[in-house]
Amino acid sequence: MYRVSGTTLPDGDQRDIFIVDGRITFEPVDDSDVLIQAALIVPGLVDLHAHLALWSPAGDDASDEDRATASARAHVDAGVLALREPGAPNHASKGLGPDRGLPRTVTGGRFLAPPGRYFPGLAREVPEAQLVPAALEELAHSQAWVKIIGDSPLGGDGITRTYSDAGLYEVSRAVHDAGGRIAVHCSLPETINGAVEAGFDSLEHATFMPPDLLASVLDADIAWIPTLSISDPIRSMVRQLGYSSSSVEYVEACLDAQPETVRQAVDAGVVVLAGTDAGMVPHGMVRREVELLIAAGIEPETAIGAASWNARRWLGLPLIEEGAPADLVAYRDDPRDDPSVLAEPAVVVLDGTVLRRPVG
Repeated sequence: MYRVSGTTLPDGDQRDIFIVDGRITFEPVDDSDVLIQAALIVPGLVDLHAHLALWSPAGDDASDEDRATASARAHVDAGVLALREPGAPNHASKGLGPDRGLPRTVTGGRFLAPPGRYFPGLAREVPEAQLVPAALEELAHSQAWVKIIGDSPLGGDGITRTYSDAGLYEVSRAVHDAGGRIAVHCSLPETINGAVEAGFDSLEHATFMPPDLLASVLDADIAWIPTLSISDPIRSMVRQLGYSSSSVEYVEACLDAQPETVRQAVDAGVVVLAGTDAGMVPHGMVRREVELLIAAGIEPETAIGAASWNARRWLGLPLIEEGAPADLVAYRDDPRDDPSVLAEPAVVVLDGTVLRRPVG
């Protein structure tokens, strides 16, 4: 039995939180082991866009399972207690979770992209005519999500569409009818609009989002995970791919504009959530995404919520509440004043197991 005391977010209440049999209670428990007092407590951080097989601390020569496990461990070490992997080159992330001391992990199965239109070896290659049955197969594996590559940087000078609006509509309808949720990798305004019209659940990246589409995104109740952390890698990638100077300039102008559009989206009420695209950047760096959201003009508490309580709600996970599984992270200092504090959790509790406690 443990006790954690301090200010809880998002409600801001001062509380004594007791952990009994892996669950949270606010009923006092005598002789509890006090982990920390006068702390700032959040219900665990969340990275909503991480590819555990890629850029793993285990190295490229490790097995699929070892790569996924090492990446997940880098996240939990940073206080990330829940992950969503919207697409992967394999199925190794399925089943990762607290029983192994790792974040609650939701996967989307394999990326789905047309032949030759995504990075070699990463996607399950699927022509549009076979997209629906392939998506349902991936959903049967993941039991949660499917990920579609809606446009691609490969195949010409600049980013181009992969699947038609009709294809996006059909696959979205099929996945929803089967009880799943569906994400789209998208950059171009026309891809974003097609996914909005098709009723996708999340826009991954949406790098070239024009402000005039925000009202449609809001009306459709679609979440936007902008992955601001990958701006610099994208700038490098388009040069490495040999894009013309005009295409490079277009990409860079859109990247320059993205933070302001993200701020406008939050102000408009669009659900904006935090994901790093770990695998393109190192794992365990969701605090960097929070810092970039704040730099875009978003209030610190809102930015932290995008990587914690709002992300958990969106995934259907409980917060710090009576009877909930004990997932929480506590800090000695307030990350609303300094988001770099997120990198140094004093206490990490996952499913009632204490993974980190103050030294001394």
